[in-house]
Amino acid sequence: MKAEIRGTVAQIAELTMNAGDSIWATRGSIVSYSSHIDWTMKIPGGFSGGAKRILSGEGMALLRIEASKSDQRIVLGANAPGHIAEWDLEKDGPVLTTRGAFLAAWGESIDISVAVARRVGASLFGGAGLVLQKVSGAGSVLVHGRGDFKRIDLKEGENIFVSTGNLAAFSSGVDYDIQSVGSVRKTLFGKEGFFMTRLAGPGTVLLQTLKKQPSSSSS
Repeated sequence: MKAEIRGTVAQIAELTMNAGDSIWATRGSIVSYSSHIDWTMKIPGGFSGGAKRILSGEGMALLRIEASKSDQRIVLGANAPGHIAEWDLEKDGPVLTTRGAFLAAWGESIDISVAVARRVGASLFGGAGLVLQKVSGAGSVLVHGRGDFKRIDLKEGENIFVSTGNLAAFSSGVDYDIQSVGSVRKTLFGKEGFFMTRLAGPGTVLLQTLKKQPSSSSS
């Protein structure tokens, strides 16, 4: 599978597929495709994980895209301006994506499931949510971020604090919690809300420069 990311303001991903190749993609992401590509709606892991997937904000089902001949092309995009990053599961490990950040995944033994936030406080106030989408296996994941991306590789014991809505995706080994911004004055006039999300290494974090609004719907 070959993926090329194109564009500037609202990037797209053009994937070249061979016969028998298959892709998982988020609903509404297809821009165009060749005549020998077919797609359907399918629930990763069956109905047992469907209810939890709804809580992750990604909906119960994803698109399952397959090619019946070689040298077929499909173009995928998100419904918001921003950039696309390719996450290498073998190099960077399993990834957790926040609502609306997952675009597509492919490779051998790809597993798309959900993960429950380790800390209740982070799930309720940190902006990532109680249930996150988890992608593991051997292959690649396309992550969409609103605006530009900032990649941070955290070392063991290293912490960063992230504003609510700017977290796009992070390694499954990264721990996250919330922390109060401090004084009432900061809360009222700083426009950052009551809490910041604390992320602790080791692992990789992808931040998006445009905040994701809590009330916005997923793709």
